[in-house]
Amino acid sequence: MAKIPTTQFNSHKTQLAKVENQDDLVILGIETSCDDTCAAVVRGNGEILSQVVSSQADLLAQYGGVAPKMAEEAHSRAIDQVTQSALDQANIAANDLSAVAVTIGPGLSLCLRVGVRKAREIASNFQLPIVGVHHMEAHTLVARLSDQDLQFPFMALLISDDAIGEAYDKTAKWLGLDMRKSGGPAIEELAREGDPKSIRLKVRLAVVPMKQYKDCNFSYAGLKTQVRLAIGSKDIDAGIPISAASAQDRRSRADIAASFQRVAVLHLEERCERAIEWALKIEPSIKYFVVSGGVASNQFVRARLGHTVTSKGLQLVCPPPSLCTDNGVMVAWTGIEHFRVGRFDPPPPVHDAEDTVYDIKARWPLGEEYAEGRSEARSIRTARIYPSLTSLIQGSSQPSL
Repeated sequence: MAKIPTTQFNSHKTQLAKVENQDDLVILGIETSCDDTCAAVVRGNGEILSQVVSSQADLLAQYGGVAPKMAEEAHSRAIDQVTQSALDQANIAANDLSAVAVTIGPGLSLCLRVGVRKAREIASNFQLPIVGVHHMEAHTLVARLSDQDLQFPFMALLISDDAIGEAYDKTAKWLGLDMRKSGGPAIEELAREGDPKSIRLKVRLAVVPMKQYKDCNFSYAGLKTQVRLAIGSKDIDAGIPISAASAQDRRSRADIAASFQRVAVLHLEERCERAIEWALKIEPSIKYFVVSGGVASNQFVRARLGHTVTSKGLQLVCPPPSLCTDNGVMVAWTGIEHFRVGRFDPPPPVHDAEDTVYDIKARWPLGEEYAEGRSEARSIRTARIYPSLTSLIQGSSQPSL
């Protein structure tokens, strides 16, 4: 059985020599880590030549969330058209590309595999280098495309994970909202009609290791439980869509949505304050705080975190909403960042073996946990977790013996 490592994080200077002007780099980015099929073409100077997204909103509404097998099939149906449309809209041919970048993790293995196969097909057919991209790093680095004054080091809050994203999705589902918008936008829209202090919700820190263990981790389990209780106390029937709810029922749902959002974001604010204090001890030169990921497109979230960040003397940087949700631009741009410093793999063989197993990293930490904030009491599932991206890059930069 052939196992193909998608990226080795090795340095390859030969290919870089072929591109004299780094602004002339042109990279195709492919993203299929979850529920949207995305592709984009971006130049080294940050110019977005194309951006194509095939949404799975109808599947989300049908299944009340992401169904991995259904998502994989939808990616497989869309991937050829999406990548070709990205090239067509950019008005370039595949052999004009400098490289292909593709998300290799973290994410749903079935879905990641679709994008990796397509990226390898294009890279092998046209003998292009391939860059394996970390999904969460891409959410971070796209801020450097939208704000090219953003220099390292900077802090980042990535709100695209299972914790808050799942909390928004489940609350939206329980409230009978239109899941075709996904939970975040649906909750934000309804919350504008509600009173955020009308429902007494709180993150029950006493029952999770948030309070007594001084870390920056998140948990929304207690809040989700209280939302369910609040919904039950108001006799809300999620089977009745919000569009068919009575005026009183709609007000109750709006109040719960607003109260949920207030407390969910308060949890973010508290953790960010702690993270900023720690980060400035480690690196006092930090000036910027990046907020990115799908939930970062929420205007209420941006406003509240903006207040928190500026009160600590930092400047908030948020990519535009279209670059906060999953997209091919962030993958292409991250590919450019890695390509510039020589981290990419050579073109794959023209034909992969039928039993090829791709080195897809479904569970892949972005960095190392800060020692002072590590909670020994937390139960962490470590099975099948790959070494962090940070450790892989540091390892690849060590001199050979």
